[in-house]
Amino acid sequence: MSTAILTGPPPAGSSLEEDLRSLGFAVRVTADVAGALAAVPAAERVAVVDHRFVGHVHALRLALTDPRFPAGAVEGALTVQPDARASLTRALAATDDGASLPGVLAARLEADGVPVHRPDLGVLVAAVPDGDDARAKTLAETGAVDDEAVRLRSAVKSRDGFFTTFCISPYSRYLARWCARRGLTPNQVTTASLLTALIAAGCAATGTRGGFVAAGVLLLFSFVLDCTDGQLARYSLQYSTLGAWLDATFDRAKEYAFYAGLALGASRGGGHDDVWALALGAMVLMTCRHVVDFAFNEANHDATANTSPTAALSGRLDSVGWTVWARRMIVLPIGERWALIAVLTALTTPRTVFYVLLIGCAFAACYTTAGRVLRSLTRKARRTDRAAQALADLADSGPLAEAAAGSLGRTVPGRAYSAPFWAVLAAACLLIGPLVTGSGGTWRAVLQAVVYAVFAGVAVAQPLKGPLDWLVPPVFRGAEYGMILGLAAQSGAPGALPAAFGLVAAVAYHHYDTVYRIRGGTGAPPHRLVRAIGGHEGRVLAVTIAAALWHGRGFTIALTVLAAAIALVVLSESIRFWVSSGAPAVHDETGEPA
Repeated sequence: MSTAILTGPPPAGSSLEEDLRSLGFAVRVTADVAGALAAVPAAERVAVVDHRFVGHVHALRLALTDPRFPAGAVEGALTVQPDARASLTRALAATDDGASLPGVLAARLEADGVPVHRPDLGVLVAAVPDGDDARAKTLAETGAVDDEAVRLRSAVKSRDGFFTTFCISPYSRYLARWCARRGLTPNQVTTASLLTALIAAGCAATGTRGGFVAAGVLLLFSFVLDCTDGQLARYSLQYSTLGAWLDATFDRAKEYAFYAGLALGASRGGGHDDVWALALGAMVLMTCRHVVDFAFNEANHDATANTSPTAALSGRLDSVGWTVWARRMIVLPIGERWALIAVLTALTTPRTVFYVLLIGCAFAACYTTAGRVLRSLTRKARRTDRAAQALADLADSGPLAEAAAGSLGRTVPGRAYSAPFWAVLAAACLLIGPLVTGSGGTWRAVLQAVVYAVFAGVAVAQPLKGPLDWLVPPVFRGAEYGMILGLAAQSGAPGALPAAFGLVAAVAYHHYDTVYRIRGGTGAPPHRLVRAIGGHEGRVLAVTIAAALWHGRGFTIALTVLAAAIALVVLSESIRFWVSSGAPAVHDETGEPA
């Protein structure tokens, strides 16, 4: 329960008390705000509202009920979470009751170091009119705006893909409102979306034409629910740490489970087509592309002097309406990608789905990466220690790379492009031999994995503040995932590729988990976890040794055991973190392609 303290009796005809109760507040009307505050249990949210307040209910909702901020305010209303109660008490102690308007208190809170969230109200009204004439005018302004229509519009991301914006959001927002009015939570809708996608994957796994058609339809419906859960969270301001974890991970789980379903369906269909290598390749490409996005953003979001001619050109293109949608579509964001997968699944074969997906995503990855490289080369940004630490965390280095960084890495002079140079050299040493000369599954490949670990350590020994240092994490991801794919494909062992698919999925979960923790401001997973699962270079060495030691089903068993062990360790620690009180409420409001 939350408590709202009104500074006095509202004017006759005011609906303020009723509005606050509709938002879940118990209302106390008193001029003794300090005394009323002391009577509210310390674990409760409390709001102080001027009794003369006039405005929309949704304006109050945005300011007083958003759980992501320690304090929030609009004109005439202020709220604080339990952690900021002490600051509010001090602010009240320094203010006469007659002058304790929410605006004064908000200013004192900010002076005391408490960040106060002030939502952008747009056309919504929140005011404290002085006098009857001003009150009548404000009431008329309030009545002229339909706050429910504003609430529905604001439930949709301001920046999203073409397919999502024009084919999903026009009706999914109403589905979100329907869910809110029936007491459904975003987490329940997210779970329904996951279950729907898993059923779609199961339909695809049947290998029948009817199963593929049903899979395509269900995958689209899963995406509708995926849009609905975020819109429901924004519509009703139901943000939570558990919701952050579910939202951050389920999209990838759904897409990659569907890849596995298609691969199973292809093998069970009339042609008995083996497309596991294509399915794993699609997952590798998609994950590496996301790591490029994450690493670039982390390297540059707080950089100073962060301008470039390429960025200026992009801004000019954004001023031309059609180019905005064209550029958003060609990068195949989640809406376009899932629509493409769904339609092709229903009408063609799994092999065709993966061929088109690989070609489209490869083009999108080249387009986005080239643009970011050009921006990095032409801007004169100064990157912070925080950005360098984020890149080091995303690199996911284990004990072997750390040992190399602390020894050989200290002797290598650091230059602007040293880190990406050593990372690319490490990847080349790892991949060129086994994948080009066919040395995979031999002890020579193990030696090359050792060289990879050494060069990877030299790369992360650099300060990671150079123009292209954000390429280091995606290069390591491509090397690790590519090695697993290549060794599994070359081995020819029964079940090796599905086992490799499971291993890459487990490791990719760890990497996505790292990203969302960094985004939430809590830092990467504990280093003991990274050490426990070997780091990227330790896993590469383990897989190459397994390929050299065991052939046939022995290699498949080794990959399966390694995948299960990593999944158990990573998931247990991740679940513990995300359900803890210290986990951040991370929700993607950027609309960037996912």
